[in-house]
Amino acid sequence: MTLLAVERIKLFSTRSPYWCSALALVLGVGLTAIIAASTDNGQLSLGVTQFGSSQLALSVVLVMAALAVTTEYRFSTIRATFLAVPNRTSALVAKTVVVAFIAAVLGEIIAFGSVGMAKLLSPASDLAINSGAEWRHVAGVGLLYGIGAILAIAVGILVRQTAGAVAILLVWNMLLEGLIGIIPKAGVKIQAWLPFQNANHFLMLNGPEAAGAEQAGMGIDFKLSQWGSLGYFAGIAVALLVVALIVAKRRDA
Repeated sequence: MTLLAVERIKLFSTRSPYWCSALALVLGVGLTAIIAASTDNGQLSLGVTQFGSSQLALSVVLVMAALAVTTEYRFSTIRATFLAVPNRTSALVAKTVVVAFIAAVLGEIIAFGSVGMAKLLSPASDLAINSGAEWRHVAGVGLLYGIGAILAIAVGILVRQTAGAVAILLVWNMLLEGLIGIIPKAGVKIQAWLPFQNANHFLMLNGPEAAGAEQAGMGIDFKLSQWGSLGYFAGIAVALLVVALIVAKRRDA
């Protein structure tokens, strides 16, 4: 518990968590507000309310998580941390738990805040959360952000430089996996096993049970169920973190 408290204090002693959280809220809830204001009252759907949270706000959260590690390497405070806690794995796992928890809470605030904003601006729209798929679509955002933070921290530990880690995460999430889909024939098959594509698959409101194995409009034939896709995404994040912890133990701080 002491390590968790220390990591929480260290995290909130910098400005990046505050700025990133504010930006994520603006992108997630703000984009929903713009869409709701420009849509005829009564025509807004629940799926549209999470438009900003699935990629834009997630990208900001990934950056926030990476910064939690790379800023320590940049200012060499990580050396003091490892001197105080010789077990590097414990220190880095504590940091991961704190950042992932904060990311998950922020995800829930953005998701339900977006629904609340949509209801406020479009009161005649049917935005009730009734089915399991609808709850997964909204409440699942927090799970996705928490797992994404774990992956981002792993990248930060491996790269150690802010610019490099942020560039990798943004290109990976927002560009690379989408571009792979343009590869003739094999592209969509590869996409079915990419981590962020599976993360988006988990959040989709109309999954295989409603639209068949091949997602309407995406052309990706996912082999896993939506919860299976979340487990796959989590598995990749944890595996990458394990590799990062091994590397961190073997090299100089």
